[in-house]
Amino acid sequence: MHTSAPLSHSLAATLGGTWSVLRLHASGFCATWRAQQRGDVLFVKSLPLEQRDVLEAEADGLAALAAAGAIRAPSVIRCWRDADLGETVLALEWLEFCAPDEGFGRRFGRALAELHRATPQEGGGRFGWRRDNMIGATPQRNRWSEGGTSAGWIDFFRRERLEPMRNRLAAHAQSSALVEAVDSAMAALPALFADGHVPRASLIHGDLWSGNWGMLPDGTPVIYDPAVSCSDHEAELAMMELFGQPPPGFWNAYADELPLHDGYAHRRDLYQLYHLLNHALLFGGGYIRQATEVARSLVR
Repeated sequence: MHTSAPLSHSLAATLGGTWSVLRLHASGFCATWRAQQRGDVLFVKSLPLEQRDVLEAEADGLAALAAAGAIRAPSVIRCWRDADLGETVLALEWLEFCAPDEGFGRRFGRALAELHRATPQEGGGRFGWRRDNMIGATPQRNRWSEGGTSAGWIDFFRRERLEPMRNRLAAHAQSSALVEAVDSAMAALPALFADGHVPRASLIHGDLWSGNWGMLPDGTPVIYDPAVSCSDHEAELAMMELFGQPPPGFWNAYADELPLHDGYAHRRDLYQLYHLLNHALLFGGGYIRQATEVARSLVR
């Protein structure tokens, strides 16, 4: 691990005090650090100034989750640009995690359902967000929908989710079959909502795989590294099932607070397709084949 005197100086100039920092390797997308002065400990991320939107969007998302008051997220201490350092710095509270206990899934399910059930403070019922952000290493566009109706959501998901991924993948020769399959899936979108499910705008974390949730020593569920938007809550749940499953007890507790529509099992593939397209874009290989198969399944 490495120390960084320039980062220590930036912390001191911005937050006051005298900070020591230790380099961590907790992210594949940015530099991460443990910063400490006496009894105070911070989790710090840094990126070059030209990538400032990445950390500023993360700070915005964490602040929105915290303001909702439904589920714990790390507190943002400060996010700033340091021209002398040549970097953007995000300082968060340091959280200690422990292995989930038997009741974690139930507590997690209730808290996430409370987040999804609440009326977002942004958007007036529309879908989108006040700024663009990131889904992994890929920009995520969040322009507001025209309205909060099913048609508004379908248009948003096509325009702000599937189309940008489709257009990025179109530049790759090995993705031609996938692009064709995505085009067909986008044309079939209205049929996937013909079962009576009426999406409503919920504040969602947006990238809630198992690496982005944890439990504090007192049992409190925590979510972090968000890609927030006001979206159909089913999209959140689908991501949670893409690379595994939520912890035991989650589903019953969630459904007690916010029952799932019967058609979710079919739309799950649609919402997972977005993340599979992102993985196909970032990693290629088997993700291209998997995304192609899922896209084709939506129009069978």
